[in-house]
Amino acid sequence: MFDVGFSELLVIALVALIVIGPERLPKVARTVGVLLGRLQRYVNDVKSDINREMQLDELKKMQEQISSQAQEMQNSLTSEMRTVEDSLNQTVATPESAPVESTATISATADSSELATVATDQVVPAPEHQLELGLDSRPEKVAG
Repeated sequence: MFDVGFSELLVIALVALIVIGPERLPKVARTVGVLLGRLQRYVNDVKSDINREMQLDELKKMQEQISSQAQEMQNSLTSEMRTVEDSLNQTVATPESAPVESTATISATADSSELATVATDQVVPAPEHQLELGLDSRPEKVAG
């Protein structure tokens, strides 16, 4: 803050001794010390309050970013699921010109490492049978 050396402090003490007098100098020095201590505590409190507010602001910004990213992810997943649902509904709804006795192989990934293969002997699509996945547009609350 200030660059005060020993010689400047000595000059200040000498001037204070002359102006205030030797009787009142100890009392004035104690009062000045108490006031400087209060001032220092007040400055430290203000600094800590400012730091807390800055950290709180950063946390709020981070929370907003995470919320927006989660919302974008949910929207993209919902749109992809609807696209898949529509595609499956169209596949089930459209009559095929293939013979009734056909073999279809459906592959699905299980646990991201196992490949399961299911073969059906007859695939008979019916226009009145549509696949419903039961998508809910409301987000589920995650317990945490």
